[in-house]
Amino acid sequence: AMWSGLFTHLTESWNNFKGLDPDYVTWMDLMEKHGYRTQKFGKLDFTSGHHSVSNRVEAWTRDVNFLLRQEGRPMVKLTGHRKQFRVMEKDWQTTDKAANWIKEEAANFTQPFVLYLGLNLPHPYPSPYMGENFGSSTFLTSPYWLEKVNYEAIKIPKWPPLSEMHPVDYYSSYTKNCTGEFTKEEVRNIRAFYYAMCAETDAMLGEIISALRDTGLLGKTIIIFTADHGELAMEHRQFYKMSMYEGSSHVPLLVMGPGVREQQQIPNVVSLVDIYPTMLDIARIPVPQNLSGYSLIPLLHEKAESEAAPRGPRPLWVLSEFHGCNVNSSVYMLRTGKWKYITYSDGSSVLPQLFDLTADPDELTNVAIKFPVAVHSLDKILRSIVNYPKVSCSVQEYNKQQFISWKQSLGPNYSSVIANLRWHQDWLKDPKKYENAIDKWL
Repeated sequence: AMWSGLFTHLTESWNNFKGLDPDYVTWMDLMEKHGYRTQKFGKLDFTSGHHSVSNRVEAWTRDVNFLLRQEGRPMVKLTGHRKQFRVMEKDWQTTDKAANWIKEEAANFTQPFVLYLGLNLPHPYPSPYMGENFGSSTFLTSPYWLEKVNYEAIKIPKWPPLSEMHPVDYYSSYTKNCTGEFTKEEVRNIRAFYYAMCAETDAMLGEIISALRDTGLLGKTIIIFTADHGELAMEHRQFYKMSMYEGSSHVPLLVMGPGVREQQQIPNVVSLVDIYPTMLDIARIPVPQNLSGYSLIPLLHEKAESEAAPRGPRPLWVLSEFHGCNVNSSVYMLRTGKWKYITYSDGSSVLPQLFDLTADPDELTNVAIKFPVAVHSLDKILRSIVNYPKVSCSVQEYNKQQFISWKQSLGPNYSSVIANLRWHQDWLKDPKKYENAIDKWL
């Protein structure tokens, strides 16, 4: 969504394996074409084919009527010593490359530049105890960063009883291996370690800002800091992402640079699809009319968006959608004003959720039944943006076809291959039961 400026259903980037076509024209391609020097470092999860077989099969078979743990149980691990601040070595090396590029190359350019730096942190680390296709469920840091976290300020999230969970939430919690018992101390630690990982990420951003300052470029460079997803860190009895709850879907978006007033907070809801038109706007490149997003420049410069703008004013809502693993149906979220409306699949076979974020910021009370008029009007807006029952159907068809061709490529061997994926511990207890569930689905 960020690289294309388009909603997921328009690019059909259904899961972590099926991203954008490799030749897709991104905002960075356009900036390069218009004379910008461009450079990318680090994580670039936007084209196809970078994810494990395990991740693919989990996404395709989410429509199958079975429950299999797909992740390691979330846990914490302390490493190193009190002076060790480079824990995520790979990210630090990438950050060094970016900082050196600024000092050795960008500082000497006569034309403008755009640099992209993609970090893995504050993402949980792989959990080797799960086997070779392990998930990433280990929150890892050193005493150096953990000492920066104020344990007293950590809020322990409230959990509803398992029996009262929304069915999709239960599926997510189960596949993420979070339905067991967790002590308050375990939950507090997971959250503390996550915050420590955020602090380390923050230090990497500091390196980039320092490099720009040292080269005299800071005053004429716009810096945008954002993320592809959040981290639930045990909110709603889940870790990881793949959820429309705030911890997962509400990501940071911080901007500094010329013309941007310090300390201003902009209350408008905006989206990662807005990055594409914003980057083009900064570069004064004409913005294509077919984009899903709107430039953030008028908001950043505190200008009223002109009614005469080619596409009219920015809408008062944002859309988010998800079709990948750990959620057993396509999910769509419409956020506008105080409301968050979440609907699944065809909109009727799974109950929708409605949260009043003003009265219930922790999203603990689904008020969909209490406010049918609000549900009806929000659903109407959502359907005017996307025919979501039709999209859900296309994704189901895609999942089935992909699984069938993968299964055929393995011959009779497919069950033993699945037995060695992340869910092997569950699968091996009763392979026949799960094979039958797949046959029934197909």
